[in-house]
Amino acid sequence: MSGEAAAMAIPPHPASDPARPLVEVRGVVKHFDLGGHFLQRERPTVKAINDVSLTVRRGEAFCLVGESGCGKSTLARIVMGLLTPTAGEIHFDGTRIDGLRHKARMPFHRRMQMIFQNPYASLNPRRTVQQTLEEPLRFHSPALSDAEVKAKVEQVMVSVGNDPSWGNRYPHEFSGGQRQRISIARALMVDPDFVVADEPISALDVSIQAQVLNVMMDTREKLDLTYLFITHDLSVVRHFGTRVGVMYLGTVCELADTATLFENPRHPYTRILLSAIPRVSTEEMQPPGLPGEVPSAMNLPSGCVFHDRCPLANARCSAEVPKPLPQADGTLVACHAVEEGRETPGG
Repeated sequence: MSGEAAAMAIPPHPASDPARPLVEVRGVVKHFDLGGHFLQRERPTVKAINDVSLTVRRGEAFCLVGESGCGKSTLARIVMGLLTPTAGEIHFDGTRIDGLRHKARMPFHRRMQMIFQNPYASLNPRRTVQQTLEEPLRFHSPALSDAEVKAKVEQVMVSVGNDPSWGNRYPHEFSGGQRQRISIARALMVDPDFVVADEPISALDVSIQAQVLNVMMDTREKLDLTYLFITHDLSVVRHFGTRVGVMYLGTVCELADTATLFENPRHPYTRILLSAIPRVSTEEMQPPGLPGEVPSAMNLPSGCVFHDRCPLANARCSAEVPKPLPQADGTLVACHAVEEGRETPGG
């Protein structure tokens, strides 16, 4: 059976409203209780995600950026159901899914797949590539024949630039870039609508990062995929993303179209991140100018969580949590300085 025939044998996803966002995150909070001594009055808690709301539109590559430890991966795992939110809601294609039991959530597992950061750890070393790729297909589509499964594996392998003859080999026989392309193939085996990619190129050599990104961009166009792409590298976002959410210490401080964000960043933190992108000319490089370190998520600053490192902060910033407000260019910015029109130091 041909690869096309195998694809046709997989039951199609139910029809949905194309105008509706594919993924909606509504007021999500995630706190991790660290336990502690029974005599302690307050148990230590990591406030990883703090009232985050965003939408991911169909067919786009939504990028979530920020420094390490800002909550990007935690939010991605909540969306995928690997973590349960402390508060808030996750909606997929109009259905709330965060509170569903395992059996009720099963149809959504097929439509939502994930590519993990480390290709050296995410593939089972005891399974061949063929076994790895067959597993999700046999689980979600048990009615498929062996010939149909084999044809589908070959079709997907070719689509991501892999040689179908790799099927009998084991993960340790491949380079990091080849392993990550195998991981991408595994995510595509069940024809998902939505793929979360959690730092998918950060563990790879710079020389092959572009190859993996090109594979992801090609598959998005060919298969009409929707991506949630987690990264700390804004130079990657510029070429891959359609929209960007900037996170800091468990909050989203700015949401914008990619072109708008790079042409006119509004939030002080976004500006500092962009200033740190390496330039071709050293004369163009600007020092980040970001004092101090990221505060502990166990003891969040009052008011705006960025105020103690922000060059525009005033008394209001330290006392009042800013709300995300729409700007004339469509950007959402949570910043008192932007709201008050004082977007330069001393303004």
